[in-house]
Amino acid sequence: MENFIEELNYYKNEYCKGKYRHFKGKEYELLDFAINSETLEIMVIYKQLYGEFATWVRPAKMWGEKVEYEGKIVERFTKLKN
Repeated sequence: MENFIEELNYYKNEYCKGKYRHFKGKEYELLDFAINSETLEIMVIYKQLYGEFATWVRPAKMWGEKVEYEGKIVERFTKLKN
């Protein structure tokens, strides 16, 4: 991407706020996006919907990537229908 604003807009269009299921089965809510002030990397802000309901941050490029799990290639997070 040419600049971080363009990249931010890409992720905002690609991943809607709402509930997602992690490939290991737990549910999370994508709350918003942020920009790392030191690196300008786009981050996803999300909350676990179980246990302590902690809020987490993860690089946006990791949010939509595919991972290998139990011998299969799967999405890291899958959007849940409302």
